Amino acid sequence: MTRTITASELGTALLDENELAIIDARDHESYSRGHLLWAANMRAADANSTAPILVPRRSTRVVVMDNGGDEADHLRRILTAEGWTNVSVLDGGIKSWSDAGYELYSGVSVPSKLFGELVERHYGTPHVSATELRQWMEQERPLTILDSRTEREFQRMSIPTARSCPGGELVHRAFDLVDADATIVVNCAGRTRSILGTESLIRSGIPSRVVALENGTMGWELADLTLDHGEANAAPTPTPSGRKQASLAARQVAERFNVTRVNRATVNQWRTDEARTLYLFDVRTPHEYQKGHPRGFRTAPGGQLVQNTDEYAITRGARIVLADDDLTRSTMTASWLLEMGWETYVLDEDVNEGPREVGIPELPPDIPPVVVPPNSGDADSILGTESLVRAGMPATRQAMQDYLDWEVGLVDQYDRDDLARFTSSGWA
Repeated sequence: MTRTITASELGTALLDENELAIIDARDHESYSRGHLLWAANMRAADANSTAPILVPRRSTRVVVMDNGGDEADHLRRILTAEGWTNVSVLDGGIKSWSDAGYELYSGVSVPSKLFGELVERHYGTPHVSATELRQWMEQERPLTILDSRTEREFQRMSIPTARSCPGGELVHRAFDLVDADATIVVNCAGRTRSILGTESLIRSGIPSRVVALENGTMGWELADLTLDHGEANAAPTPTPSGRKQASLAARQVAERFNVTRVNRATVNQWRTDEARTLYLFDVRTPHEYQKGHPRGFRTAPGGQLVQNTDEYAITRGARIVLADDDLTRSTMTASWLLEMGWETYVLDEDVNEGPREVGIPELPPDIPPVVVPPNSGDADSILGTESLVRAGMPATRQAMQDYLDWEVGLVDQYDRDDLARFTSSGWA
């Protein structure tokens, strides 16, 4: 007999302190058109490879759902057959959720994008418009433009004169680029990584003015400005002096945000804890990870982990442990995950010490994102715009503006959603 849970019961479960994994079993595009805020997307066809990664503890409380089809029950049967012992189906699907007066969110990576908007509102993130930044360039003001996206995204399109410096690397590398007279501008494709990257540098105490490029490369294009393509100008790995400054900054951030360090013995003990889920992430670059990483740690570059939490760790209430080689990148990433409400720790040792594995596991590290073909009828919708921009494909002006308006509008949903609390600190 299928175990079910009502929308009201699920709402109550979201507010308790017990672990909970919510999984939407529909296809990626249907999921992106409307889903629960904390729901991760996993199709039945992907369950055998992704479920052991995303829901590693078989006794985790799991709720699966669809929108009136049979996808949820199909996924439930697979999970149950593979050893998950506490799987329920949302009675009535997501329609029952909205009928009960709860919020549905469109898009992908919504928890992280919403969090970015809340960070901007809470901290008052300074920004510069594309037009004003272009004026600064023409005036030959001293500028350091750092692109916080992945290197692949940067190579496809970039702001003129920018350097690639993925979000998790910003504090790690930026101290070597400091010019007291220069303004640091952080950009991404839209808003989230620009906001979090800017605030990361500000909280590190870097001795430069730091601002976010408002609306990123989309804002640049909407201002009728030209992007570069095929650039490979990356911020270099830090010098010993730069690394020392970054490490000192990270220690101060750890004190401010109560980032706790744990040793390997504690991590090994947590691995055997059958009552709690444990996620282990190496937040260095994929290249560093591939050369050698602690056993059992997945690759999750810090900026991408914060940007896509629902593709890496889907069990709410789980423990997360982050690792790197000098505690800088792990500490900065942990400071954000803690503010998002994740119980997060930093491994208090160099990942190059102790037992290591080499290479990248064959299992995929995340769920494939929604990709809308550029010639489809939905290519101008907000659902596919970010995927198109990341892939270097054209998106219309209206599509980009709709996408940016959607991101900003997430805060309005949050404000009326009594279940969407991120932190216990009160600011969100």
